[in-house]
Amino acid sequence: MKFSFFMMPLHHPSENPSLAFERDIALIRLADELDFDEFFIGEHHSGGWETMPCPEMALARASAHAHRIRLGTSVVGLPYHHPFHVAERIAFLDHLTRGRAILGVGPSSLVTDIKLFGLPPGEHRAITDESLDIIVRLLESPEPFDYEGKYWKLRDVRLQLRSYQQPRLPLAIATAGSPHAMELAGRYGMILFSSAGKPVGGKHALAEHWPLVEASAARHGVAVSREDWRVVTFVYLAETRERAWADAEAAIRRDMGYFITIGNKPVYEAYPGQPLGEITPRSAAEVRRWIIGTPDDAVAAVERFQEETGGFGGLMLTTHEWVEPAKAGRSLELFARYVMPRFRGHTRDLQDEWKRTEAASAAGRLPLPGQPAPIGAGHSGSNLSFS
Repeated sequence: MKFSFFMMPLHHPSENPSLAFERDIALIRLADELDFDEFFIGEHHSGGWETMPCPEMALARASAHAHRIRLGTSVVGLPYHHPFHVAERIAFLDHLTRGRAILGVGPSSLVTDIKLFGLPPGEHRAITDESLDIIVRLLESPEPFDYEGKYWKLRDVRLQLRSYQQPRLPLAIATAGSPHAMELAGRYGMILFSSAGKPVGGKHALAEHWPLVEASAARHGVAVSREDWRVVTFVYLAETRERAWADAEAAIRRDMGYFITIGNKPVYEAYPGQPLGEITPRSAAEVRRWIIGTPDDAVAAVERFQEETGGFGGLMLTTHEWVEPAKAGRSLELFARYVMPRFRGHTRDLQDEWKRTEAASAAGRLPLPGQPAPIGAGHSGSNLSFS
């Protein structure tokens, strides 16, 4: 299983933005050191809280010190850009990172950005469809081509330098249960980022996401794998559940105020139209299926996601700054030490070996203090059989 990050990023408008960006970059370096697999940064242009306008620039800077982790966008709002520029910039990043770039795209859902760019009402998904089709052709085609669409008309275009990864770099798309995202993921064989929270407004529940991708892929003759499915949620760990909540609860309430202001109250509701006074950080955590507690709580939550979905390829952690950097780092260390190895199989043999050692000791097959070693142990300690 892969372990990734989904960074908006989200910073309070009263903070020094330059220092906030430094923390964002530092988190990528820490993720690389802790052996996480992927780090994705979003693109936003308005509203005052989500402050990264060009994720490729931040990822390029981070790549100078984060040498192993894969780096992607989550997501580039395609209606705001010429598709040639999107394809060219991500191909360039792929070369700068020696084949570690992933292009995450979407129609954009931040209402202040949609207003800022004056998108035609109800057309941002259709614009996304055309733009993505062009981007895929640019990344794949060595020959120039023409494109005649409703929103884009291109003549004799190709990238002078395609991606470092061949035949092209991976693509990704995020969804909160919209069938549109699953259709595109299947059509182009994309990585899918699925929100773990309860669906809103008739959207598809988590367990339905990948079957819809597979159905779309079958219609388009594309091979897809559950290894390319990421389940997205927030994770904060401490030594006790009580400590974790004490650390994070006040800042959760603060950030909920931002999302409710921009129209996202339904994502926190336990039932449609739930009064605002009933919604608390703890009730929101239950609806959004955040993991706030101990490493054991995290293991149990991931196992529940696996059972519910039938299996997926990775867990994505959102990066809200609900605790100070030192505590956030401690949480990630706990996650890397005790949760990630459980699902990668890295501790399975060690735990099995310890069980065998305990059984051998209980059966009297190990030397006790002051007693000679079993016959055949020799000076090298090479007696490896407990039977």
